[in-house]
Amino acid sequence: MSEPNDLPVLLIVEDDEGLQRQLKWAYDGYRVVVAGDRVSAIEALRVHEPAVVTLDLGLPPDPDGTEEGFATLTEMVRLKPDTKVIVASGHGARESALKAIACGAYDFYRKPVDIDELGLIVARAFHLHDIETENRRFEADGETAVLGSMISAAPEMLKVAKTIERVATASVSVMLLGASGTGKELLARAVHEQSARSGGAFVAINCAAIPENLLESELFGYERGAFTGAVKMNVGKIELAEGGTLFLDEVGDIPLALQVKLLRFLQERVIERIGGRQPIPVDTRIVCATHQNLEVMIATGGFREDLYYRLAEVVVKIPSLAERAGDSVLLARHFVNVFAREMNPKVQGLAPDAIATIDAYSWPGNVRELENRIKRAVIMTDGKMIGADDLDLPCGTDEVPPTINLRAAREVADRRAIRQAMSRTENNISGAAKLLGISRPTLYDLLKQYRLQA
Repeated sequence: MSEPNDLPVLLIVEDDEGLQRQLKWAYDGYRVVVAGDRVSAIEALRVHEPAVVTLDLGLPPDPDGTEEGFATLTEMVRLKPDTKVIVASGHGARESALKAIACGAYDFYRKPVDIDELGLIVARAFHLHDIETENRRFEADGETAVLGSMISAAPEMLKVAKTIERVATASVSVMLLGASGTGKELLARAVHEQSARSGGAFVAINCAAIPENLLESELFGYERGAFTGAVKMNVGKIELAEGGTLFLDEVGDIPLALQVKLLRFLQERVIERIGGRQPIPVDTRIVCATHQNLEVMIATGGFREDLYYRLAEVVVKIPSLAERAGDSVLLARHFVNVFAREMNPKVQGLAPDAIATIDAYSWPGNVRELENRIKRAVIMTDGKMIGADDLDLPCGTDEVPPTINLRAAREVADRRAIRQAMSRTENNISGAAKLLGISRPTLYDLLKQYRLQA
């Protein structure tokens, strides 16, 4: 009886013919392909492109060792990184398990084989593969982003996202505070897109990038003949954003004289173009951002206090990438997928050493620095997997925020370590537990205790 071709493919790499038959009989819900050595296993991988592989490390010509099995694993991960390889062996189980996970295996099972337990691992691997395939499809369609273009799984950023969703529908000015490169413009667009003004224009201007003598004309516009060279009337950014949203990036760089004119607009909702005398009513929402400490600037006379309170009706603080445990790896994988499609299609992902390096680095330049590093690595790498050397990153350590007592310090450390482990293993509970040096039940208990989700 022939097997249906629409069933998911399971590749079993096992040299024991009796166990081959037993496993093939046990997995009647899959289209089972069997291989007994490395050559036939790699050929089957190329031909059938299985979603899941069970791999016995003891393969001929070294059935009593693991060298041939690890060589097979390494080649499989290199050829098809998205395949979930479940390694089984009775040879030095702990050492083999650690090495297998480091080489890219999805999970590890110690012989003798328990068909029911291994069946659960296989079913979970197929389920995860389906989810990742769906995620990649959504990502290709531009539908995986949170709040429009933001990608994050960190609780700190999910809290920011909820805040943005709430304030977007309210008619208030929003101030985004965060370091350079944390995605302030993406969040400003999210405020616009989640609001009733989404049908209007979103206009952005970087106040630090425009010379002081030109910033006023950029914001308010000018009439013909207002100054030498003004040969025609020009509409300013505030007016262009009528019915929509104006994003003022680096608002702390606006000169004091211009702050007065901006304050008048916020109070009266009218503007006057340079050289004009006719007040023009404008219905524009203001969202602003800065990396500077405006409270210090107010104290030193560099920023008007009354303007600050007009702009900062709602303040949203954006955490740095170093404060978002696990997000650096998540974003790195996203950028690899994006840039590989555009610039180097042979690149398939990040090697384990690259993931470890990305996770350990503090990213002082935040998401922008990460994006640029990944883009460079995708262009420059010669292989299918980006390695740590391709990133050219210095080794760095993250500072742990101060806590009140030992219990709080442990919770902070536990949460951070768990999120990093889950990110590095792509939410593989077994792999994360092994990285953390704990059992799977213990990790499940910690996830429940700290209310963390995979």
